[in-house]
Amino acid sequence: MRLRALVIFLTVVSGGWGQSEVSFVISGDVRLEDGTPPPDAVQINRVCDGHSFAAANTDTRGHFTFSLESGHQMTETADAGVGTPQASDVSKPINQTASQYTNPITTALRGCELQAVLSGFRSESVRLSIHDTSDDGRVGTIILHPLSRSGALTISATTAAAPAAARKAYDKGMEWIVKEKWDLAESELTKAVTIYPKFAIAWYQLGQVRQKRNVPAGALEAWNEARKQDPKYIKPYESLAAVADRQGNWTAAEEYSRALLQLDPEDFAGAYLINAVANANLNRIDAAELAARDGLRVDKERKVPRLNYVLGLLLIHKQQYAESAKYLRAYLELAPNARDAAAVREQVAKLDRQAQTGPPH
Repeated sequence: MRLRALVIFLTVVSGGWGQSEVSFVISGDVRLEDGTPPPDAVQINRVCDGHSFAAANTDTRGHFTFSLESGHQMTETADAGVGTPQASDVSKPINQTASQYTNPITTALRGCELQAVLSGFRSESVRLSIHDTSDDGRVGTIILHPLSRSGALTISATTAAAPAAARKAYDKGMEWIVKEKWDLAESELTKAVTIYPKFAIAWYQLGQVRQKRNVPAGALEAWNEARKQDPKYIKPYESLAAVADRQGNWTAAEEYSRALLQLDPEDFAGAYLINAVANANLNRIDAAELAARDGLRVDKERKVPRLNYVLGLLLIHKQQYAESAKYLRAYLELAPNARDAAAVREQVAKLDRQAQTGPPH
């Protein structure tokens, strides 16, 4: 053991005693409760002192690998993705005093843990109990637990049947996505869906890449193909609804958001917002009000404050001024610095004056 530690020490130290370790490799796996790998790429986050850093993405086998390098950003190895800049300890200059040996990487990792991020799932945490570079960087398996019914809908059932060649192309495509090499990512993902046309997740990611490349028609085509290949896979509906909302295509926005909410009515408050806005613009006021109220019911953590704003405007339209003011105030409470906050405050003041003098005749 002493000889192994000495070999590792000599490997990572260069230029004298004043320099320290230069890299450390961490690897592991992610599994669902039943022991199977998640069919979707899962982001691995390194959480240190309350701060979260993207570290890697899993491949289709659920495996991840990443390395930390002293004085550099995180770099990719094997199946890893490139993450965000490292914690300050990792980027500090190597100590140049001849009498001191420092370990900036493993020092930065102490007290850190790894978590997996996948919509609809709760991740167990794995603590990084690493003291020096002689330790094994294999962290074991991170387990994902479904939060609700949406967990089964944010991954595609068609992935398990993908042949090895399609999976390999998909994994390469995901690696290029992490590196923001959009043309190479598109090439690999196109190869994946050509080999296996039912590869819904690959179609979805292909749509994401085409959107990054500013090819909106191609993105819509890919997302619709993902929806066609797996009608119960939710992610394409999210993207399609969001694009239709931004484009003001209210018929499409209403259709896609409604389809998503039919699959899972309890976990997507943002889809209720899109549905409410679309119905309001289609002059379906009652349907819009119902969507906004259902969205507020689902949004228990109040992450979509604009639901209050939309419902407040709908109630003004229905001349229900007191209740409208209530929801507009809630919006200002949750989003006091919103771009339209001043206009909303003015509207609330107007409603207060109307409550005192009665509605206009």
